[in-house]
Amino acid sequence: MGTPTEHPSLLPTTHATLAADPQLLAAARDIGARHGFDYTDDAATATLLRERRKAIRGAGNSAPGWLGALAVVAGVCWPLLSPAVPALADRPPTFRFGPAAFLLALTAWLWILVWRRWKRELLHPLLAGYREVIGAATAYGAPVTQVPDWLVGRSEGGTGKGVAPIPSYGEVGITPTGGAPTGSAPADTSVPIPVKTAAVSQYEARADEGGWHDEAGWILLFAGGIGVGWGYTQHAPVGYLAGALIPLAIVVWLAGSRQGNEKRALREEALAYVRALASAQAAGARVPELSPQLRKLYAEESEEEKE
Repeated sequence: MGTPTEHPSLLPTTHATLAADPQLLAAARDIGARHGFDYTDDAATATLLRERRKAIRGAGNSAPGWLGALAVVAGVCWPLLSPAVPALADRPPTFRFGPAAFLLALTAWLWILVWRRWKRELLHPLLAGYREVIGAATAYGAPVTQVPDWLVGRSEGGTGKGVAPIPSYGEVGITPTGGAPTGSAPADTSVPIPVKTAAVSQYEARADEGGWHDEAGWILLFAGGIGVGWGYTQHAPVGYLAGALIPLAIVVWLAGSRQGNEKRALREEALAYVRALASAQAAGARVPELSPQLRKLYAEESEEEKE
């Protein structure tokens, strides 16, 4: 297999976005000075996010986590399987449940270690500073392209603010300006921003459609088969009427296949648009905020590229 093509990372906010408002740029530089990092340097920020993302993922997938998973399986299986072993069948109940309790306690301890390490990586000072920059950008009304779930400690595709949410303007010592940015710099027109096509808008509208055709088709197929079988065994001609469900199942599968093909084509259009936005952002353009559907698509694509 070939190596996946590397595409520019789509940062939540960039130097071009921060520099559009002198007050926001000054706030970002103040935050950077407190944390010892230049958040207006897009290349350094992209490297920081890649490194910290890898560290957070490593903390969640560490050896204690896997050992805890094995321990909980062993703890659950021991009291169920040990009586089936002749040499252990006559042992007292403490021998049956004692090891299980120990293994479950060991699991809890190991997973607490994983959680604490994962949270320590998530609350890394440089990441905390970048979350403050995003909070400042939100306070000044600047577009935040997308905030990845891992950055705020939220499960992939999850809801809520996460374990480490983006701070509000009050928490970063900023008063919202309201309205247009003060003294905003003109956008760099030399870098064109990709235009969202009708296909991309259609993908956003249809991203959550479907997903039920396979299950419905199988249910119809089994129901039709059971009905025909019952009619044959019971000599009841009415049961053969259920056979009409079998071609209906095929129709449902064909409809699902057609919808899937259409969504895949639209997905490619949307993915090309997101990649074009990332390239434009890397070239210095201020790109708009992604819709929830495009944020999810970008997150899925990023996961595939990391594997």
